[in-house]
Amino acid sequence: MQNVVVDRPDLELSRVVREAQQGLSWNKARELCSSGRVKVNGRPVTDPTTRVQPGDQVSFDRTAPRQRNGVLPAERLVHVDGDVVVVEKPAGLMSVPFEDEKDTLIDITRAAVRAQQKRSGYDPELGIVHRIDIDTTGLLVFTRNLNAKRFLQQQFRAHTVHRRYLALVHGNIIGRTFDSILVRDRGDGLRGSWGVFRAPKGKPPEDAQRAVTHVRVLERFQEGATLVECALETGRQHQIRIHLSEAGCPLLGERVYIRDYKGPRIEAERPMLHAAELGFIHPRTERELSFRSEPPKDFAALLASLTPKRGPR
Repeated sequence: MQNVVVDRPDLELSRVVREAQQGLSWNKARELCSSGRVKVNGRPVTDPTTRVQPGDQVSFDRTAPRQRNGVLPAERLVHVDGDVVVVEKPAGLMSVPFEDEKDTLIDITRAAVRAQQKRSGYDPELGIVHRIDIDTTGLLVFTRNLNAKRFLQQQFRAHTVHRRYLALVHGNIIGRTFDSILVRDRGDGLRGSWGVFRAPKGKPPEDAQRAVTHVRVLERFQEGATLVECALETGRQHQIRIHLSEAGCPLLGERVYIRDYKGPRIEAERPMLHAAELGFIHPRTERELSFRSEPPKDFAALLASLTPKRGPR
């Protein structure tokens, strides 16, 4: 077991691990985190991009067994047919492998479908059409054949898939549509919108992508938090987290896109973001399917602990 006390602000967890272990590659440092063998202040943290602060205690053991997730609980299989599988993703689990990770959501979903249909003798393969962040919870769809994958991919490209998220944010955000160009590095190593963190020079990078998020306020709280819904028009990596942070209202529990926030913080174990609704046209029947998911216990408990404000939103 190796222990490190962080002495600099806003360090990425994988960097702390890599610097503490001489000769460790970036890929191995990230894999140590995602495999559940790294703890921050005694709590396992599986997102290698988590930001740690001075005084945080990071411990890891390269020889420890990796975290095993096994089979997705049957109650998290929301819908299963011959073309698509819709699941409720728990927090702390990668949607799909980053490199050679095992026991990601797609792995344990495949195991669950196999267990459910074991009498058929069919070993299911699942296709990826979208992802959600490691600590985000809620609805996600996998496909089960090439035709279904192409059909769903077309809907995602056309922005016709319905996706609504619930988010708890710091501050008093104003409902609006965020429309920006996201880049891999806004100027300080973080993803962000082109021209927001630093004045733009020239044209955006070739790999920059347009991102559109529609935000509506649902409830404001006396503690300085707001419950919002975020409807995705596009689905870029960290899109919601970036747009909310750039509005000055990062997620409760945010660890990455929060360095610019100077207001009081409400503590949370993870970023409070939940994929609550998912809707798409079925690839075989061409009928519209719609699913809803209630926020998990930690989200609901934090929400219940806040005091609603009276008056207009």
